[in-house]
Amino acid sequence: MGEQYYLAAFIAISALATFATRVVPFLFFERHTEHPLVQHIGRYLPAAVMALLAIIFLQRSANWQSGFIGLDALIPGLLVVIIHLWRRNALLSIAVGTAVYMIVQQTGWLL
Repeated sequence: MGEQYYLAAFIAISALATFATRVVPFLFFERHTEHPLVQHIGRYLPAAVMALLAIIFLQRSANWQSGFIGLDALIPGLLVVIIHLWRRNALLSIAVGTAVYMIVQQTGWLL
């Protein structure tokens, strides 16, 4: 019986901590939206994070020992860039890139 309470408390504290880390920036930046540093971060941070995620993705997921070195990750990655530049819709480009990557991985195409 004590184990169930421990698990419930762990989940509640984890949920509260996660919620707090999501809410605090909005409470803090609500009054400081015109600050030059906040505007600079808002302008450049999303692109920097996406570039970092793309580099990590290519390093970890590509099959660098296959006959088509890295194409299993490069093709979906390039597709994401092309669709995003064409449609300017992050959700669409990420969804298509993820779907193509999963098709390549599950079918063994380009591996």
